[in-house]
Amino acid sequence: MPAGAPPLIRKISEKHDKVFVPGCLEPQTNGPRANAVLVILARNQELEGVIQSIKSMERHFNRWFHYPYVFLNDGDFNATFKETIMNHTSSPVEFGKVGPSMWGYPDWVNADVAREGIRKQGDKAIIDPFIHMERANKTYGFTIAVKELKETVPNIFRYASAYKRMNNLTSQGLWEMFAEPAEKPKPPTKDSKYKGPPLPEEILSTDPGQRGLPDIDPEAMDGEVYNMCHFWSNFEIARLDWFRSKEYNDFFDMMDRSGGFWMERWGDAPIHSLAAGALLAPKDIHYFRDIGYRHTTIQHCPANAPGNRQLARPPFMEMTTLDEKKRKEEDEYWDSWDSVKENGVGCRCKCDTDIVDVEGKQGSCLPEWVEVAGGWASA
Repeated sequence: MPAGAPPLIRKISEKHDKVFVPGCLEPQTNGPRANAVLVILARNQELEGVIQSIKSMERHFNRWFHYPYVFLNDGDFNATFKETIMNHTSSPVEFGKVGPSMWGYPDWVNADVAREGIRKQGDKAIIDPFIHMERANKTYGFTIAVKELKETVPNIFRYASAYKRMNNLTSQGLWEMFAEPAEKPKPPTKDSKYKGPPLPEEILSTDPGQRGLPDIDPEAMDGEVYNMCHFWSNFEIARLDWFRSKEYNDFFDMMDRSGGFWMERWGDAPIHSLAAGALLAPKDIHYFRDIGYRHTTIQHCPANAPGNRQLARPPFMEMTTLDEKKRKEEDEYWDSWDSVKENGVGCRCKCDTDIVDVEGKQGSCLPEWVEVAGGWASA
């Protein structure tokens, strides 16, 4: 398969979830708005990348719906950042600071021990989806699911499984996306380094090389092991009432008290994913297969829907681009989009040709999602 070409598109069962609207839909600008907000975590020095994201969001979605933005930072946003953002959208914008009480170590953590744990890790360095999520009674939506590095979360599954067991929770069908039967322990070999499933190169680039961590006792996790799958939280749409619920906060508090955020490198993505696995069912999850997202060189870009599902593109002149010729060229770039494909779901998508879609990459967790979602509906 040539680089950049969409993988052979297979239809996924619609038993628990389906694409809200395959292809294009005329924006319903007079319809109701969800009680929703676009939240972006950023720092002042990331302004250039943020602007590219805002321009894309406005061009393809928010110019019609005008959902507000909230920018969060662990420091103060400077005047340049604020002014530039305000110039790129007509939507309401708010800027917030995540203070030390929420960003730093909690009182019960030994800061010296936590810093040592971090040191050992090394420098690892056009529909309205909100309304459709409400109508379909969905709790959490994702665009990309991939495998995590084992070195960053060696004990996370022990605690997540313990929470599930302590609260007598029975899987509703989603837990199996993240858990698999444990194999019997093998005798140690000369090279005991972990040889897990292949991961995308972009994730491996953050690998600290500390592959000597001990394996977790499968018996402590009901004979299951974590397959490292998680919903990538770089793009997610979720109900805040779920994140605010007692069940989720009880789960989070237990995970927080374990110290794994400090002693290991737990991120929000596996936490959100394992909480969903323990508390939700496949019917509560939506795969935004029709929404494109790219971060560095990990990309999901939908194949365009066939038939008459591609509509003419309304122009969008980005007025912050002062040069009129360049502004026109930016807009005309989107006049030609990729050809349609059988089982495609996208609307006027134009995929970067130098990147293989994550659906067709090793390390993707699409097969695990498909299995709990009802299987493939086409060969």
